[in-house]
Amino acid sequence: MFTGLVRSIGRLRPLGTDLMQITCDYPAGGTSEANRAGAEAILTDLELGDSVAVDGVCLTVMHLLPNGFTAAVSPETLGRTTLGKTSGEMLVNLEPSLRVGSKLGGHFVTGHIDGLGYLDSAVRTENAWEMSFRADGRVSRYIVPKGSIAVNGVSLTVADCDAIGSWFKVAVIPVTYAETNLRLLEPGDPVNLEGDVLGKYVEKFLRAGKDDSERSVPQEMMGRSSMEGVSPGFLAEHGYL
Repeated sequence: MFTGLVRSIGRLRPLGTDLMQITCDYPAGGTSEANRAGAEAILTDLELGDSVAVDGVCLTVMHLLPNGFTAAVSPETLGRTTLGKTSGEMLVNLEPSLRVGSKLGGHFVTGHIDGLGYLDSAVRTENAWEMSFRADGRVSRYIVPKGSIAVNGVSLTVADCDAIGSWFKVAVIPVTYAETNLRLLEPGDPVNLEGDVLGKYVEKFLRAGKDDSERSVPQEMMGRSSMEGVSPGFLAEHGYL
């Protein structure tokens, strides 16, 4: 589990078809204090088996390196994310997994990418960068005005979107723009998108309620308009406790 608050920018390099090397040394001698501090924090506590969000993709540390780690990437991940669209090096956003008791400053991010988006435009305003994206159908249904979305692992709020969520706009504050790889995007570049996990559960519950309402409710409760007669004993008898 992550929060969408990127700690550092790293450098990703493919090692064969299913192995990635991620290092925290970018750019040599030119990282900001925030990026340097974030990289040091990630590497200091990093252990084998830990989860790290790499451009929003949850990867597991397989081997520790002096300045980074390696991680295996499945065919599903390569096919669904930007990690499968590079044959050379790329700069990626890095975030360690959420620790119990840590601050939750963004929103709950699982690191399981729903689909790709593509940058339409990035416009500088007085106090932010307004960035517009197009989203594919696997994620567009979870995009709603003022909802949360993770773009390359960055927690952002949807400022505006069309009716079906295939287009949306976010406002990126200067510090986030400067300390993530969002500033490197050009129109047409792909990004990893993860919709708000709460929306996915709501969708599932609504669908289950519509498809399975008669099967999921005991016959004795059919037609009840209130909770009258529903007791702990009744629920236990019908497998609800």
